[in-house]
Formats: sequence, structure tokens, C-alpha cells
Amino acid sequence: MEYTVGQVVYSKCGHDKGKAFIVTEIEEDFLYLTDGKSRKMDKPKKKKTKHVQITNYYDDELKTKIENGEYLLDADFVKALKKYSDQKQSKAN
Repeated sequence: MEYTVGQVVYSKCGHDKGKAFIVTEIEEDFLYLTDGKSRKMDKPKKKKTKHVQITNYYDDELKTKIENGEYLLDADFVKALKKYSDQKQSKAN
């Protein structure tokens, strides 16, 4: 499985099981995850790749900003996850 920054993943275990996060950094077998609410940018969740469920969705704008080291707010992650949730919900209907 290929992970990329800006990609939405779901936690498969732990107290945050089932929660959506965005990958902010990739380090060997670990991902750093942020959701902008419980896990802020300044203290991302470090999780093993085997403990997350990958999705095929990533936010282009967020991915570009992360890769270029541009300034990001926690609100940017909240907005991206909301956009993903809305898009997923509209496909279900």
C-alpha cells in the first residue's frame, strides 16, 4: 500500500478507532496523523501503518501545502476532513 501526505486514513485500533485523520508525514513504518481537533498539527499522532485503513482520497490543496512546507492551520485539516465526509455522504445518497 502506498501512503501519501494529505491522504485520509482511518484508525483501525486504539482509543481513536474509526476516526478519520490526514497523513502529515511518513517515516518508514510510521505515519504522523492530524485531524485538527483532538490531534493538532503541533502534536500529531504517530501510528504504525498496519494500524490504519487507507483510503483513495487525498486533498490536493493540503498535499501541496504540506509538501512545500507552507503555513497550515488546524482549521485546514478540519475543513479537508469535512469536505471528504461531505463527498463520501453525497456518493452514498
